[in-house]
Amino acid sequence: MTPEPHEPPRPEDAQADLAAVLPRITQLSAAISKGRLPERAAEAAGLSLDRPALGVLLEVCRAEKPLRVGEIADRMQVVGPHVTRQVQNLERRRLVRRVADPDDRRASIIEPTPAGADAATRYVTSLLGWFAEAIADWPRQDREDLGRLLGRLADDVTTRLERLDEGESD
Repeated sequence: MTPEPHEPPRPEDAQADLAAVLPRITQLSAAISKGRLPERAAEAAGLSLDRPALGVLLEVCRAEKPLRVGEIADRMQVVGPHVTRQVQNLERRRLVRRVADPDDRRASIIEPTPAGADAATRYVTSLLGWFAEAIADWPRQDREDLGRLLGRLADDVTTRLERLDEGESD
């Protein structure tokens, strides 16, 4: 018996496979929102920041270098004025600071203060603790598969959307 040649995956097969997954993604998103998980994690970390401010703080802390407001906006896929408002709020709380951009003295870049880095660490630790408890009974392989597959999905969706955006700007 001759093995059949491997057929390349077809988009309609992926669509059928995802038909059962999409409602679960929606369910997870709704549970996180309804359960106010980001707010609960912020409260547990002793922070009185709303989601937008937390998002900007996390993005600044996650970066390997200080970022311009436009870079933060691009990474978060939001508009610059939104980020500017949040940066001003975080500056007032002394969680981030503006410094002169060494490449362009007319511009400034945003970096976390030690207090901001500490706040972000406390928040992430609280959030991770909650998720760790939710999957604590899972076998190690399932936890590893979850991380690998979610990372792959996020990367592939992001890449596809970027390609669509590039096609729209042509």
